[in-house]
Amino acid sequence: MRKKRSVRQRMVKAANVVLMALTFILAWMLLYDEPTRSATSMQTKALLLLVCTATYVVIGRIYEAFLLDVERIHYMVYSQMLAAAITDLFSSIILWMVMGRYPNPLCYLLVLPLQLAVATLWGVAAHRWYFRHFPPRQALIVASDPREAYRLAETRGFSKRFRVVNVLSTKQMLRLPKRELEDIEAVFLLETETSWAVMQHCALNGIRVYRVPQISEILASCSTTVTLFNTPMLRMDGYNPERIYIAVKRCMDLVLVGCALPLVLPVMLVMAAAIKLEDGGPVFYRQERLTQGGRRFFILKFRSMRVNAESDGVARLSTGVHDERITKVGRVIRMLRLDELPQLLNILKGDMSIVGPRPERPELAEVYTKRFPEFQLRLLAKAGLTGYAQVYGKYNSTPEEKLHMDLMYILRPSVLEDLRIIMATLKILFLPESTEGVAEGQTSAMRMDVSDQSKAE
Repeated sequence: MRKKRSVRQRMVKAANVVLMALTFILAWMLLYDEPTRSATSMQTKALLLLVCTATYVVIGRIYEAFLLDVERIHYMVYSQMLAAAITDLFSSIILWMVMGRYPNPLCYLLVLPLQLAVATLWGVAAHRWYFRHFPPRQALIVASDPREAYRLAETRGFSKRFRVVNVLSTKQMLRLPKRELEDIEAVFLLETETSWAVMQHCALNGIRVYRVPQISEILASCSTTVTLFNTPMLRMDGYNPERIYIAVKRCMDLVLVGCALPLVLPVMLVMAAAIKLEDGGPVFYRQERLTQGGRRFFILKFRSMRVNAESDGVARLSTGVHDERITKVGRVIRMLRLDELPQLLNILKGDMSIVGPRPERPELAEVYTKRFPEFQLRLLAKAGLTGYAQVYGKYNSTPEEKLHMDLMYILRPSVLEDLRIIMATLKILFLPESTEGVAEGQTSAMRMDVSDQSKAE
C-alpha cells in the first residue's frame, strides 16, 4: 500500500516538472531560438533542457516545493516560484555561454507569470487530489501526560495529516492486541523513559514512529560504526572537521561576502540614513555574543529598537513586530531581514561564518545551560549568520529545539550542507512565521512545561 501510494505521488510531482520544463522551452523560443539555431544542435538543446530541469528539481527539493501534504497551498507555490526563478537565472547564464552574449531578460519576465500560473494551478489541483485520495493517517499518541498529547494534536496542520485514534500510556500501548494495530499508520511517541520498548513493538508491527530525539541519540546518529575487539561499537569523534573543510568554508565565506557587499552597500547607506533621521540615535547596535569555544565578540546590527530598550539591564528577546520597543524604521528592516546585514563585517573579521549556530548572548546562554547542560555543545562550531535552526525552526523555537537542530548540523560538517542551508535561507526571508516573537516579558524563547504553567497560574 505504501509503495503504491508513493508511485502515485511521484507521478503527480512529475507532472509539475514537465509543465515547468515547458515554460523554460517557451522562454527560449520567445527570444533565443533564432540566435541559437545555428550555434546549437538539437542534442545540445536537449542537454540544456535536461540540465535546467534537473536544476529545478534539485532546488525544488531543497525548498520542499513538491510536498503534497503541506498545510497551506501558498507555501508550495512560493517554493516553486523560488526554484523556477533561480533556474531561470541559471538557464540564462548557460545561454549566455552558448550565444556569446547575455540574453535579453525580458523573456523571463514574460514567462514568470506563466510559471506562477503553473505553480498555482498544479498546487491547488495536487493539494486537493492528495487529501481526496489520502485521508489523514490513523495515529496513536503515546504520552505519560495527556495534556502533552492534546497540545501536539492541536498544532497547526496536524489534523490535516493525522487523525488521533487514541492517547495511550506506554503500558497500555504494549498491551494493545495486534488486531487493534492493523489500521494504525503512525505512532507519536512523547514518552522517553520507556521509548525503546514502544519502538520495538511498532517495528515488529510495521508501524511508523515519530519522536523527538534526545541529545544522546543525536550524538549516536552522527557516530561511525566500527568493529573493535570482535564487538560492534559506535565511535563518536565529536566536532572534528577536516582541515580542507575549514579552509573551503572560510574561502566560501570570503568570496560570498566579497560579492555581496558591493551589491548591498547602497541599501545599507539608505538604511543608515533612515535610522539616523528617525530619532538621531546611533545607526549600529553592538551586542556581546558567544562564538566557537565560548569566545566573546561584539555582533553588529542595524539598530531597530529604541536606544534605551533594555535600560533596566534585563535581557529580553523581541515579542515580534508589535514590540513597543521597535522603531518605525526598525519594523521595516526587521520584516525584510535587513537589520542583519552589518554581520557581513563580522564574517569578514572571522568572528562568524555564513552558516553556523546563531551566536547567543552570554547571559541567556548561562540560563539555558543551567537547564540544558548540553547547550554548550553549540559552541563547538563557529557562530553563523544563518543555520539549520534558522531554516527549519522559528524565532520562538525553544532553546532545546534549537540545540537539537544545531547539533544535526554541527556533528555532520560538509560544504554541501552549508550550500543547502544557504539556498534554503532564501526561502524563509519573506515568511513571517520565521520571525514570530516570544511571549511578552519573557527573557528567552524557552516555553514552560505544562507543570510549570500550572504552578505559575
